[in-house]
Amino acid sequence: MTTLRARPHRPGRRRHAAVPYVNRELSWLDFNARVLHEARDERNPLLERAKFLAIFAANLDEFFQVRVSGLMEQVAAGSAKRSPDGRTAAEQLAVIRERVQDLVDDHCRLYRDVREALAREGVAIVDHAAIPEHHARLRERYLDEIFPVLTPLAVASGHPFPYISTLSLSLALTVADPVTGEQRFARVKVPPILPRLVHVEERIFVPLEQVIAANLDALFPGVQVVEAHMFRVTRDADFDVEEDEAGDLLSAIEQELRRRRFGSAVRLEVDREMPEPMRQFLLSGIGLGADDLYEVPGTLDLTCLWQITTLDIPELRDPPWTPVVPPRLLPPDEGELVDVFAVVRQGDLLIHHPYESFTASVERFITQAADDPDVLSIKQTLYRTSGDSPIVRDLIRAADQGKQVVVLVEIKARFDEEANIVWARKLEQAGAHVVYGLVGLKTHSKVALVVRREGSGLRRYVHLGTGNYNPKTARLYTDLGLLSCRPELGADATDLFNFLTGLSRQQGFRRLLVAPDTLRPRIRELIRRETDHARAGRPARIVVKVNALVDPEMIELLYEAGQAGVEVDCIVRGACSLHPGLPDVSERIRVRSIIGEFLEHSRIFGFANGGRQEWYTGSADLMERNLDRRVEVVFPIEDLEAQARVEEVVAVMLADDRRSWQLGPDATWRRTEELRAAPGVLDTFATLKERALAAASVEREPPHAALPAGSMDPRA
Repeated sequence: MTTLRARPHRPGRRRHAAVPYVNRELSWLDFNARVLHEARDERNPLLERAKFLAIFAANLDEFFQVRVSGLMEQVAAGSAKRSPDGRTAAEQLAVIRERVQDLVDDHCRLYRDVREALAREGVAIVDHAAIPEHHARLRERYLDEIFPVLTPLAVASGHPFPYISTLSLSLALTVADPVTGEQRFARVKVPPILPRLVHVEERIFVPLEQVIAANLDALFPGVQVVEAHMFRVTRDADFDVEEDEAGDLLSAIEQELRRRRFGSAVRLEVDREMPEPMRQFLLSGIGLGADDLYEVPGTLDLTCLWQITTLDIPELRDPPWTPVVPPRLLPPDEGELVDVFAVVRQGDLLIHHPYESFTASVERFITQAADDPDVLSIKQTLYRTSGDSPIVRDLIRAADQGKQVVVLVEIKARFDEEANIVWARKLEQAGAHVVYGLVGLKTHSKVALVVRREGSGLRRYVHLGTGNYNPKTARLYTDLGLLSCRPELGADATDLFNFLTGLSRQQGFRRLLVAPDTLRPRIRELIRRETDHARAGRPARIVVKVNALVDPEMIELLYEAGQAGVEVDCIVRGACSLHPGLPDVSERIRVRSIIGEFLEHSRIFGFANGGRQEWYTGSADLMERNLDRRVEVVFPIEDLEAQARVEEVVAVMLADDRRSWQLGPDATWRRTEELRAAPGVLDTFATLKERALAAASVEREPPHAALPAGSMDPRA
């Protein structure tokens, strides 16, 4: 195991207090409201609407586990720290609570609408009381399949308030002794190992907790159940490992994973009918205050809807999308395998997932490297991957064959720690050299380096991307990846891995922008260069496409660029703290967000550069954590064809008026189609699918004859 301490990083200048800044937490809640809108939009098929209800619920859980828990820690510590918009932690919690309760109410209303619409289509989630004809059969199933895994816990002398694990759904009961009349509290946990929606008959389901509640007499024989209500506890899921003191980082992470179940409570959700005395009893037992209780006017924990979104009902789902094979990677004859290395030697190859196949490109690249006898070494970063990762299996096979395999497995990737530990151990057992990262930093970059013997020398091939090496999310997230054998990129990738695995003090790179050392200062330089172009009357424009834009310095620099005359377009999926459209501050800055069929995940940075357009893409958002506390890689797109494709992707997103939202001067998000009098209804996802299909069907052109002037020829 290798663990190294990163060099101290000095972040940029402090933001002036007068610079407008939209609160990050409230902006994120606005993002989740946009997700919820997709459940409201009747143009989406019903099971897709149910999917967005589940996504909203899962998003909100993580928000409390990570963001709200951090604010509560600040309050408990008596911190006087203020957010960039001037709010204390307590003030932020107050406005978060009000906004969340409104969103929860809306979420429940939409669930009722979607549930009724599904029932009309024959997919019914019914109440237990509404199906008396099935009670006897459900009772049998309860006794056979559910009762054996239930454990009632009472609170009395000798029985203290039970520990409630995070995100677990529970029944809160008041039970009475029929002889003495004495009443006590009891809790029954809804087993997470069982399907939450119990299948009654074809396409008819009943919530598991209702089946349990209807058969409590079997759990409490001879005792009267006075009342039963649902509740759910959320706990702090974030943790910090004292890496300086951790002799074995792997063991330290495993210990923290066990402790995560016992994190401090941050939220109590209860059903609306729960009486006040029971609410107060739960709050006291869990250790929360009244402001931490959220009343749910309906079913708790709608992440259970994932269970029905997989139903095979094509008319209620989006048409399935089969990623196309990039034309240059199509095999010459059916049944043959394409030589990825030969293709890349002809010129850089940009891949756009999920429109283009991850399997036929990135996976094929690693598979061929694992099996090619001329490949000497494979080095790769892994942040998140799937439980059945074919890429990790390829790396294990390569190590078994004697190739040098180096894998940086980021075991601090939140909520993926356990899976990454499993893969790390399997890789080590196969003989791969596994690195667990740098002390104080997460390695979030997406880089693979293959060293291959060719003729009398060696050639380095790289894959650089915006997304994880995960075949499952590659079908759901939009990401860009670049396959190249440009010598400078290969040399930079080599230096990066030497920094990650050894004692390298590398601070400069030829083409790559690497956080936490060169990325922030270089982005700062690029924005200021664009500002200078505008002041000199030269073409000046900035495009920023990220998942989050919250870094104060970057926002101030964009304000300054806009004030100098730079046209700025920001496409931000999630939280955006930049405030566009303000007179004399951000009149030239536009912000939009796209929410739809696929999750926008790619990061793109464009600079007009006085008429010499430059495009960059990579793993980093414009957040302090990405710029200062992670190892991130942003890379230039230098191939002319690849540049044109990136520009096309951006143009389609900026033209979209079906899936997009725009942030106004009043800091309110509005649908683009509602802002335009005569929308053209350009759907980003439909358009990019059509273009991917068209590109895959055209007759393939011969390989590139030349590369952009001034670039290094990868065939050299």
